[in-house]
Amino acid sequence: MNVVARKGRGRVGGWAALGLAAALLAVPAAAQQQPAPKLSVTIGWLSEATPEPEPLSLVEPVAKDKGVAGARLAITDNQTTGRFLGQDYTLDETVVPAGGDLAGAAAALAGKGVRLVVADLPADRLLQLADLPEMKDAVILDARAQDDRLRVADCRANVFHTIPSRAMKADALAQYLAFKRWTRWVLVSGTLDDDKAFADAIRRAAKRYGAQIVEERTYEFQAGSRRSDTGEQQVQRQMTQLTQRLPDYDVMVVADESEVFGEYLPYRTWDARPVVGTQGLVPTAWHRSQEQWGGTQIQRRFQRAAGRWMLERDYAAWAAVRALGEAVTRTGKADPAAIHDYLVSDAFQLGAFKGVPLTFRRWDQQLRQPILLASPMMLVSVSPQEGFLHQRTPLDTLGYDEPESQCRLNP
Repeated sequence: MNVVARKGRGRVGGWAALGLAAALLAVPAAAQQQPAPKLSVTIGWLSEATPEPEPLSLVEPVAKDKGVAGARLAITDNQTTGRFLGQDYTLDETVVPAGGDLAGAAAALAGKGVRLVVADLPADRLLQLADLPEMKDAVILDARAQDDRLRVADCRANVFHTIPSRAMKADALAQYLAFKRWTRWVLVSGTLDDDKAFADAIRRAAKRYGAQIVEERTYEFQAGSRRSDTGEQQVQRQMTQLTQRLPDYDVMVVADESEVFGEYLPYRTWDARPVVGTQGLVPTAWHRSQEQWGGTQIQRRFQRAAGRWMLERDYAAWAAVRALGEAVTRTGKADPAAIHDYLVSDAFQLGAFKGVPLTFRRWDQQLRQPILLASPMMLVSVSPQEGFLHQRTPLDTLGYDEPESQCRLNP
C-alpha cells in the first residue's frame, strides 16, 4: 500500500500551563493526589493527493496543506481544553496517492483503533470510504465534498458534513440577490462536472427565490497554457465574445469551480454588470476578510501556525475536529456511538466564529452555518438574509430542507 502517513500532536502554550497550575492550587491536596482519568483521543485525517489546478493569478499563493492545516489548529484547540479534563488529542494523518488504496488506508486506521475520522475526499471516494466494513461503526466528518447528492439521496449514517453543500452556497447568494432585487441573471458555466453541479444549484436557487435566468452560456475556449498563451489581449477578446449580445440582465452568475475562466470575467464583460458565483462575489464558508464574532482571533492564530490565510477547506476541517472535541468534552467518551448520538442531539452546539452556535441537521447530518458573501478583499454580507424565515431556524433556508431530501438518518 503506497500510503504516506504522519502523526501530529497539539501543544498548549505557556498561558494554558499557568492556568493549569493555578487550578491545581485551588484544589485540596487530597484531591490533587488523585490522578485525573486519562482519555486518549486519536482523530484520523484521511486525504487523497488529487492534483489541483494552479491559480490563474500569481498573486494567489499555492497552498500545499489545504484542509489539514485547519485540522492541526483544531487539535491544538482541543488540547487546550483537554489538558484540564485529562484528555489527550492526536491527529493521525494519512494521505493516499490519487487513485490509491483507500481501503488499505482505512484498514490501517481501524487496526490502530481510530474510529473518528475527518475525510478530505471527493464525493465518490467519500462514499467508498463510508461503505467499507472497517468504517461501518466509525464517525466520518466530510470536510471537502460539496455535492448535494450526499445530502439528498446518497447520505450515509456514518458521515457528517462540515463543508457547506453547493445548494447552501447558491441559496445564500440568491437570498442576497433577492434582497438587492437583482432578479434577472445570466448564467455562464464551465464544461467540467463540478462546474455543471454548481450551475444546477444556481438553477434551483433561481426557482426557489423568484429569479429569472434570462440566458445561459458555456465557456468552451481552449487555450494551450493558462498563463503564457492567455495574454491580456486574448483574454479580453474571449470575454467580450462570451458576454456580448445578451438580453437585459442585472447580474452575471459564474459556475467555474475548476478556475479556468471565471477570474477573467470581472471588468471584461460586454455590459457593465456585477459578477457573482464562483468568482466575483463568492458564497463561502470562510474568507480571509472575516473578522466579526472573534474571527480575527482564529485568523491570526491560523496564520501564525500555517504561514498563510485560512481557506474554506481549512475552516471545514477545523470545524470537524472541533466538533469531535466538543462531543468528547461533553460526553467524556471517545466511543463513536456516543459521539454520533451527541452530534445529532439538541445539546450539541459549536462556537465557530459565525455569530450563532452551529448544529447538525438530523436528517442529513449537514452542519448548519451562515454563509459568507465576499469579494476578493472584503466581506460584503452574510446569509441567511434578514426576512428569510423558517419554522426551525433561518439557517435551514440554506440548502435542501428536510421535506426536500430523501435522507432520514435520525428520525
